[in-house]
Amino acid sequence: MAPKLIEVTLPKAVIPRRRGICKKGTMVVSWVSSAFSETLHTTKHVAHVCLLLIVVALFEVGAGGLWGGTPTTAAYPPLVTLLFQLLRLLPLLALPQAVFNFLGFICFNAFPERAKLKGSPLLAPFLCLRVVTRGDYPDLVRTNVNRNLNTCLRVGLEKFMIEVVTDKKIDLPENQRIRQVVVPSSYRPKSGALFKARALQYCLEEDVNVLADTDWIVHLDEETLATEAAMRGILNFVIEGRHQFGQGLITYANENIQNWFTTLADSFRVSDDMGKLRFQFKVFHKPLFGWKGSYVVTQTGAERRVTFDHGPDGSVAEDNYFGMVALRDGYSFDFIEGEMWEKSPFTIYDFLQQRKRWLQGILLVVHSSHIPVSTKWLLAVSLYSWITMPLALASVVLSTIFPVPVPGFINVIAAFVGAVNFYMYIFGVIKSFRVDRLGWLRMTMCVAGALITMPFNFLVENIAVVRGLVGNKHKFYIVDKVMGAPDKVVSTV
Repeated sequence: MAPKLIEVTLPKAVIPRRRGICKKGTMVVSWVSSAFSETLHTTKHVAHVCLLLIVVALFEVGAGGLWGGTPTTAAYPPLVTLLFQLLRLLPLLALPQAVFNFLGFICFNAFPERAKLKGSPLLAPFLCLRVVTRGDYPDLVRTNVNRNLNTCLRVGLEKFMIEVVTDKKIDLPENQRIRQVVVPSSYRPKSGALFKARALQYCLEEDVNVLADTDWIVHLDEETLATEAAMRGILNFVIEGRHQFGQGLITYANENIQNWFTTLADSFRVSDDMGKLRFQFKVFHKPLFGWKGSYVVTQTGAERRVTFDHGPDGSVAEDNYFGMVALRDGYSFDFIEGEMWEKSPFTIYDFLQQRKRWLQGILLVVHSSHIPVSTKWLLAVSLYSWITMPLALASVVLSTIFPVPVPGFINVIAAFVGAVNFYMYIFGVIKSFRVDRLGWLRMTMCVAGALITMPFNFLVENIAVVRGLVGNKHKFYIVDKVMGAPDKVVSTV
């Protein structure tokens, strides 16, 4: 006999509110997930700070810096002793940037959570992603323009365009958001600016510029790839609008790695962004040690007032010259959360030529009479610590063979500078490659690889220093952006 079905009608009061339960459950899960994520990121940062302090302590103990000066029983002629003692003072030049890197590492979370938008992209000012190229790599430009366009759309950007500024016309896809500006060969800036500075200045001319002073420009190199995190960071920066200039982190170990040596060597630059660059922008809001030429965000009106028209001396390291002029004129800067991707040089020769150009360009900036010493003195100290790096390394070797008496604080400072620079290779690899992507074994191998390549990197850097101090400073070497492409050197005309 089949059971009899009884229909029961429940009062509305006892019927569960499924939507409310789901909503509250989602909120609880979201809160727990957020709390776990925050704890994880904080734990990573604490571990990173502890590792940094351990490295510094080991270097101090190893150098005997905690117990005073270097004993000596050998007697040298007075001039020889003085020379050795002066060589031991060279690490003092690297102390300011070592302090900034150290404080940047410990004062700000090195593994921040994913940036959240502080406002609707619909309410953000107009953005122009400006890519400057000579037009030698059209396929690369087309690919990256398309990728950056799609990234902007995924973030929800509405008011933006991508502007390609080139010496040679490129066959770009027809799109209302893509604008191509071809710099005429006849164009000559008033001051005689050259190379990339010339192209950037052309965009600011009255009959070329289409942006309002309140719009924003995101400067990218032809190989730069914007990420969604970077675009969210840029949106937050321009929506707040408290500073006229900003810059963020660039990493080099993404997707296909063409040269492991140069990529591991560039891990130092990643640490430099997260340490010195971030500290100077977040605390002082000034480019005290300079800044880079890519992942630069500027307010159009401020950029047009600073200009890139600073003559040949401001054209080799146009980014640093621009930054020093903006600092001199009282503009403010900030650090932008979120990273962008670039590639390290494909060959060691390109790596060397790149460093040589940077050194020569910064030399022209530091020695420019148009920038006051009060503005550029920290950049100058950083430059001369780079120039004297061969002598500083020689002093380390000589101090073990020919010990001379020096004050105890010299040992402490030298050990501190060495420890921070040593750790920067470790942290740069951890930040670039990420253990969640590679696993602990491969990450450990990458860190070991970076440390193994350190001596070779120092050798290449020292060769770049020697070569950079001689010869024509007004050259602009363009590194190979496509494997097998011919080298290109643009000289003063």
